[in-house]
Amino acid sequence: MWSIVALSIVLLFLVVGVYDLLQRNHAILRNFPIIGHLRYLLEMVGPELRQYIVTNDNEERPFSRDQRRWVYASSKKQNNYFGFGTDDDLEKSPNYLIIKQSAFPVREERAGEGAKGSLYALPCAKVLGGSRGRKKAFRPGSIVNISAMSFGSLSAAAVEALNCGSEICGCLHNTGEGGVSPYHLKGGELIWQIGTGYFGCRASDGGFDKSRFLETCSKGPVRAIEIKLSQGAKPGLGGLLPAAKISPEIAEIRGIPLGEDCHSPSSHTAFSNVDEMLDFIEELAEESGLPVGIKSAVGEISFWRDLAHLMATTDRGVDFIAVDGGEGGTGAAPLVFSDHVAMPFKIGMSRVYREFAERELHQDVVFIGSGKLGFPDSAMLAFSLGCDMVNVGREAMLAVGCIQAQRCHTGHCPTGVATQSKWLMRGLDPTAKAHRLANYVVALRKEILQLSRACGVRHPALVVPEHFELLDDRFGSRTVREVFGYEEDWSLPAVADQEEINGIMQG
Repeated sequence: MWSIVALSIVLLFLVVGVYDLLQRNHAILRNFPIIGHLRYLLEMVGPELRQYIVTNDNEERPFSRDQRRWVYASSKKQNNYFGFGTDDDLEKSPNYLIIKQSAFPVREERAGEGAKGSLYALPCAKVLGGSRGRKKAFRPGSIVNISAMSFGSLSAAAVEALNCGSEICGCLHNTGEGGVSPYHLKGGELIWQIGTGYFGCRASDGGFDKSRFLETCSKGPVRAIEIKLSQGAKPGLGGLLPAAKISPEIAEIRGIPLGEDCHSPSSHTAFSNVDEMLDFIEELAEESGLPVGIKSAVGEISFWRDLAHLMATTDRGVDFIAVDGGEGGTGAAPLVFSDHVAMPFKIGMSRVYREFAERELHQDVVFIGSGKLGFPDSAMLAFSLGCDMVNVGREAMLAVGCIQAQRCHTGHCPTGVATQSKWLMRGLDPTAKAHRLANYVVALRKEILQLSRACGVRHPALVVPEHFELLDDRFGSRTVREVFGYEEDWSLPAVADQEEINGIMQG
């Protein structure tokens, strides 16, 4: 009898193991058959166990358990509601955000209202490149887009999932500084990021090569060019991809020699000051016809002051500015750079916006925010501070399977997202994860749209700082306009009137 029981148990484990290896919905189970079920079991009973464990749903970082649960449920089209009221302490939480609803909110006329029906399409209120008359200016079809994450930092399967998902939900996919890989060419439209290593447009000496730049522009659906100055997680610091991690495929895409360490310098060689940078940007825009912008974390304000001054006094300028907060993510960085270098998004964005608003240039630039903005409340606050779009990075990674293991810097990501290990990558099925990415973006746009309507406006471009208050821990509060010192006319939308917004929403 005991032999039969033992044999039955062995057969059960064998069947479960084979199923785990063959199924494509769960990367953890494919990579860690049988024992991977323990994670889902602990996740299922987690709420009960956490009543007797130290951490609560709002304590973990970078993303709390509540935030991860919302992303996971949204990406799987599961119930992303929470029951029994808030578990946040509204009265003792400094800087707690309150969104003030209107007594007369905008009614939702039909489920999934928008140009793409159930996709809750939310086009940008501004035309990217329109104010400077770029030949290939366009209106982005989504105010939520995928942030810069390179092939190399992410696996081929993860990049493919992000790109295919971008096509499904109609948003833009930023390539990251690693160049345009074949996995970026699965249908989603691209913003090609050019960093200090000039990967994809790199000359033999490591500098910029215009002919390679034009060649890459013609390869796929590149809609805009982003010059990367720095990112929030490691501003002012170059990068290094060790030779051991450089495959022949990565070497070809980046235009670097095989078998050697790949350095990304801390600064550009094509320009060394704001004036030269604007010349470089205008040259790229003229040669390609594409809108060209910059991405940067915010440190010294003199750079932004000089940029705004030159745009106000010359005929040169950027088409968009992506402001990355110091709370932004990266695959690897020194702890001190992650924790102490660059301003948090809210402070950085408000300081940059001020320089352009004071010179009446804020309507000529498309502002993009990034740095933990992949949730409805933080995205709405970004729009009130002047953002026209938001980029999501780590939240998109969560949607395609990341479990916040925080092993990106080791190359041993257990879900196959941030690794080049073929064994770990096999657990991530790009087709299934593409739909989860699209579901997450749609859910985020839906709740942003719902919040906008609750505030009495039809588009997040129309929200203003008065729609938001920040609580202190002494039963007081201040509006966002008071906290960040915005003048009233800075919040006037670029759109002319409600009819223009209606036209934008209807495509």
